[in-house]
Amino acid sequence: MAKSHDFQRVALIASDTERAQAAYADMQSAHDWVPLAEADAVVVLGGDGFMLQTLHAMLDSGRVIPAYGLNLGTVGFLMNRYRAGSDIAKRLSRAREIAIAPLCMDALTQDRQHHRFYAINEVSLLRETRQTAKIEVTVDEKVRIAELVCDGVLVSTPAGSTAYNLSANGPILPLDSQLLALTPISAFRPRRWRGAILPDRSTIKLTVREPHKRPVSVVADQKEVRDIAEVSLAIARECELSLLFDPGHALDERIVAEQFVV
Repeated sequence: MAKSHDFQRVALIASDTERAQAAYADMQSAHDWVPLAEADAVVVLGGDGFMLQTLHAMLDSGRVIPAYGLNLGTVGFLMNRYRAGSDIAKRLSRAREIAIAPLCMDALTQDRQHHRFYAINEVSLLRETRQTAKIEVTVDEKVRIAELVCDGVLVSTPAGSTAYNLSANGPILPLDSQLLALTPISAFRPRRWRGAILPDRSTIKLTVREPHKRPVSVVADQKEVRDIAEVSLAIARECELSLLFDPGHALDERIVAEQFVV
């Protein structure tokens, strides 16, 4: 039986799109909302991008509360269906809670600057010029591919496996699989390598070879660092996030269903 929630203080936030702002105005009288800083849960109006922005803001602030998304964007994979006039308190009380852990990315640039970001969906390395990238792939301190010649490579969480990872022909990972997808982007050598599925306890290091001739950038969800030398990745279990979904609409079920879309 699903757990019933009793959130006493709920905030309402919206993206700046016209649809989200209209829904925000309509929902002002639907609940006794509180400021986000005082809330123990938040209703997020917008699309997947705004939900990711909201979750990253929580990670940056160090204060993480459950987030319940209502889709007023395009795909809405991380969101619930928006229904005008629905009983939001009832929907929140019945919602299923899904925990997701982000990737922690430590990037070292060619000029020896360190950058640390979190990625809820994926971390992608991408060539910056017409030259293909050459990347050494190390997993758990063992070199697995000495020279991957490619347009790039990405590491995806289960939550992000149906996003860029799937577009790059990576595998869809069930949310509770405790796995990561390591997926090449237009690999030239080794030509037959299609990627790897790794336990999420793995540590991954991606080292750029010939970085001055073949510069590479890295993107952690929406944050980019250019001219990198190497990137280290591991799941940040201490930064677990919580998403709320309507019964039968949870992210893990949607990931399974996505595999049968033809």
